[in-house]
Amino acid sequence: MSRMYGTVSMGLRAPIIRQGDDLAKIVTGSVLDAMKEEGLVPRDRDVVCMTEAIVARAQGNYASVDNIATDVRNKLGGETVGVIFPILSRNRFAICLRGIAKGCKKVILMLSYPSDEVGNHLIDLDSLDEKGINPYTDVLSEAKWRELFGSPKHTFTGVDYVEYYSELIRESGAEVEVIFANDCRAILNYTKNVLCCDIHSRVRTKRLLKNAGAERVFGLDEIMTESIDGSGYNARYGLLGSNKATEDTVKLFPGEGCQELVENIQQMLLEETGKHIEVMVYGDGAFKDPVGKIWELADPVVSPAYTPGLEGTPNELKLKYLADNDFAGLSGKELQLAIKNRIMDKDGSSLVGNMVSQGTTPRRLTDLIGSLCDLTSGSGDKGTPIVYIQGYFDNYTNE
Repeated sequence: MSRMYGTVSMGLRAPIIRQGDDLAKIVTGSVLDAMKEEGLVPRDRDVVCMTEAIVARAQGNYASVDNIATDVRNKLGGETVGVIFPILSRNRFAICLRGIAKGCKKVILMLSYPSDEVGNHLIDLDSLDEKGINPYTDVLSEAKWRELFGSPKHTFTGVDYVEYYSELIRESGAEVEVIFANDCRAILNYTKNVLCCDIHSRVRTKRLLKNAGAERVFGLDEIMTESIDGSGYNARYGLLGSNKATEDTVKLFPGEGCQELVENIQQMLLEETGKHIEVMVYGDGAFKDPVGKIWELADPVVSPAYTPGLEGTPNELKLKYLADNDFAGLSGKELQLAIKNRIMDKDGSSLVGNMVSQGTTPRRLTDLIGSLCDLTSGSGDKGTPIVYIQGYFDNYTNE
């Protein structure tokens, strides 16, 4: 076996991206610099990934609190609005909430419990059990919540999100009433105008509300889908996937031109290296933190754009299954050769449902690779918004 390493994920440093920058040129240049300075040797089916943050920044895809307020007011009427199932995040939702509140006279803030959709906990399940609360059926007022649980703070941030969100709404000029429920239809006892702030369950939530008699129902994916007074926008995802830029603006998820960008970078790298390199844009990964219980994916998708070679799911054999079953009587080089031959015999047909593939990760390639990138680049001061991956599509037979 001539090569000892398999998949390698490398964070690449890049210039600080500003609005209007030629991102295709910068990403390609950063990769080529790494090849020159670090001795990185390109191979076919390497993967170049860039964080969605630099894409949106280069696009100048921003919206202000006032832009959001205008759109919310126009779509939901500007009176009492139910704002339901938001995630608990100063970065992801707080600035959006400022804009939403500015577009209403009163906000009925309905929080899911014990946690939000992505796992940020208001309270732990044991506390609910102790107090005899059924989260599937019980609707709690803020007064009842405080009576039962006091003022619990988030495990990692130390924030009481009930107090924090309520104060943001008041500061933005609206009244606020907080309730706690997990059935979206509970909001209809307070208002028929609803803004659904959940991410991955939004289609079902909107359907249930409309069937139950709601008058105006919108999701975050339907706010800021068009430019408001010259703002940025995202026609497909609206405010979903947005991040705080300043106290008064959010950076939206990458918009139009994202697919063209990855294809342009792929072509530029092909011309410079002669290698067919896959390219993708990534946001949040999808993995669960066992301590904080957060499963991370606050974006509507892990990857909003990628080249066609990244479509699909892994189609792999489970080596330990082969070693323990098909080749249980072999060892050493004889075992290695037998497993290599079995891998080489794969004909490209799907292994779904075959016992020899059990235990392999049943997720889309873009979700797996995006999660790897998110962990590689981090979200702080590493300064590596580009990730270069080698060997992801290799197997035990590649030398």
